[in-house]
Amino acid sequence: MTVVNRPHESRGRGWTGVVTARPRLTLLLALLFTALAVVAGSGVADRLGSGGWQDPAAESAYATKALEKHFPASQPNLLLLVDTGKATVDTPAVAAEGRALAGKLAGEPSVTGVTSYWDGAAGLRDRDGREALIAARIVGDETAASKTLERIAPAYRGDHGPVKVSIGGPVAVRHELQTTIQEDLLRAEMIALPITLVLLVMVFGSAVAALLPLGVGIIAILGTDAVLRGLTEFTDVSVFAQNLTTALGLGLAIDYALFIVRRFREELARGAGTLPAIAATLRTAGRTVLFSALTVAVSLAAMLVFPQYFLRSFAYAGIAVVLIAALAALVVLPAALALLGERVNALDLNRLIRRGRRERGESGAGWARVARLVMRRAPLFALATTAGLIVLGLPFLRVEFGTADDRQLPASAESHVVQQHIRDNFPGSPGGAIDILVDSRPGQAALADYSGRISALPGVARVDSPAGRFAGGRQVAEPGPSEALRAADGAAYITVLSKGEVVDQSSQRLVRDIRAQHPPFAASVTGVAAVLVDSKHSIAERLPWALAIIVVVTLLLVFLLTGSVLIPLQAVLLNALSLTAMFGAVVWVFQEGHLSGPLSFTSTGDIETTLPVLMFCVAFGLSMDYGVFLLSRMKEEYDRTGDHRAAVEFGVRRTGGLITAAAVILAVVMVAIGTSRVTNTKMLGLGIALAVLMDAMVVRSLLVPAVMRLTGRATWWAPAPLRRLHARIGLSEGESTGPAPGAAPVGGADDGERGPARDEARRRVGAGG
Repeated sequence: MTVVNRPHESRGRGWTGVVTARPRLTLLLALLFTALAVVAGSGVADRLGSGGWQDPAAESAYATKALEKHFPASQPNLLLLVDTGKATVDTPAVAAEGRALAGKLAGEPSVTGVTSYWDGAAGLRDRDGREALIAARIVGDETAASKTLERIAPAYRGDHGPVKVSIGGPVAVRHELQTTIQEDLLRAEMIALPITLVLLVMVFGSAVAALLPLGVGIIAILGTDAVLRGLTEFTDVSVFAQNLTTALGLGLAIDYALFIVRRFREELARGAGTLPAIAATLRTAGRTVLFSALTVAVSLAAMLVFPQYFLRSFAYAGIAVVLIAALAALVVLPAALALLGERVNALDLNRLIRRGRRERGESGAGWARVARLVMRRAPLFALATTAGLIVLGLPFLRVEFGTADDRQLPASAESHVVQQHIRDNFPGSPGGAIDILVDSRPGQAALADYSGRISALPGVARVDSPAGRFAGGRQVAEPGPSEALRAADGAAYITVLSKGEVVDQSSQRLVRDIRAQHPPFAASVTGVAAVLVDSKHSIAERLPWALAIIVVVTLLLVFLLTGSVLIPLQAVLLNALSLTAMFGAVVWVFQEGHLSGPLSFTSTGDIETTLPVLMFCVAFGLSMDYGVFLLSRMKEEYDRTGDHRAAVEFGVRRTGGLITAAAVILAVVMVAIGTSRVTNTKMLGLGIALAVLMDAMVVRSLLVPAVMRLTGRATWWAPAPLRRLHARIGLSEGESTGPAPGAAPVGGADDGERGPARDEARRRVGAGG
């Protein structure tokens, strides 16, 4: 394929010259990068973890690690549910088989701390005597534990004489989560890619132009997989991050490619040659893409302030995919356009439809009418949309935070079934107790006094201690052989069984009450409820820093783009307002269980603590992505004409279709992710899809023009020092090729009316507006 050029064209300078000087070489290097990324990123899913909700510096994390080292039986992560059918767990044949299974499991490499009901362990038999548990700990990190489980599970799962065994416990839940997410991600890609291609063809008309965004997306996704694979050599990375890689890789690549290809076709329609059109595109749309990528990357980078590797993983994946997508859009895409030239419009599948629209003057005219209507009734639209968004967000006031567990999995998943049996039928919720690590060997009297005080706290059912068993503030059983095992290596541990659910509000209060006792020896509290308390504390402690990073950097970037003081403030406030519907829906649907049947998930009555933070950072970044597109075109027109209302109308007219198309395509990708059988992934996908659509169709189309009409020309004001600063370092789309031939100057400020020659010139630009 040869470069489409004209005699008067010359090679561009600067960045344009770099990316178009050797377009074939650039594309060859991009192909080589993609191939290397495929190799480097292969097997990344097998190295990703499914945890990461715990603060590694918290008291509970320290206590957990110490208990794992000194008392592995206190921290079982593998549970074998032994179902006796119609017999009882004390039937001789059943008891013999149970002991045999426990003995066999104790002999497995990497398995320690094996206990069972038939060894006299308390709480490992159900209320009806038909089921019992064998508990053990698989040692090693998440990857090693998962491999051990894969190795030993077939030998234990299924029928064993008079009993049937099912496998549960945290390690089984994590393994099933990881496997399910990988399968669901592949299915989501198979759903999203063909639908996305069809939508791109509808948007561009040209099949050639429609393939360009997909190419950018593939580069971004594969490149990010390679980055994540490299990061796993140095730190933990969550398997959930792959979902964000796919969603943002496709979504942002399509956004950036849409913006650049549309602007390139627009410049061609003005009469520019291929290389001048690329130069104008990179000066205008290219700068906007760069600003957009920076704003999205900053929103995602804010998650690095949190200690949980679940959140940090999304920052790693998000920053990588955003920057690679932007780099591909600014390097690979211009090279492809240099080779294609006018042929970017080849294989036009709806030329007649688009031509008819242009002849009727309808290119963007509908969006212009919407903008004029909104500005004529600006107070009404501003109040109505703001009130509506606030109402949609009200359910979030009822939010209850919890922790992720087996109920993230489908109801039919084996580990979910086992854990549900334990919750329903076993007293004391084995594996869900509160454990207290004692870092010394205090005397029996001190331990007995402390254990008695703990047992008297509200919500405590029983306390098991090296000093015996306690309930209601007094000792109810003397220490026996099992209690003796609670002290070793200069340390000891106490188990507290709560009357409430594992992580409900009463259990969380109990953790705080225990920590308030201040015994005369070092004591650290852990357990599921303690981990949740510490996680909520660490997020609340660091959340102001994350928000400050997002707000300050966003204000700075939008100022550099627009030169205005008011517009950055509007952008931050309106973006935050656009997320209310998402947060309200998350509580109404996923916490309270509405639509749980059609959406096929199990409501736990709470929201995992890190999810709102993640969803805010991702959705805020994507909202700023669309906001930058809109503001850049408004700024361009305002710089050219000085007409505020005309600039608002022009921005909506030129980007309304583009932003809506990009939002719909991204929503399709997120809904495909939302088809996952894992509840957190479903919540992430569907919630962000809703936020993106609300932002594009309500905030950008109605609220932004209404607010900007109310603020008037003051929208663009900045004090003289800041204006001079912006003149030196600011960037915008103001360096376009100028008005189309025959364009008339803009008249007054009346609804943005323009001369007929200018309208006709604009109706001739490329599709997508």
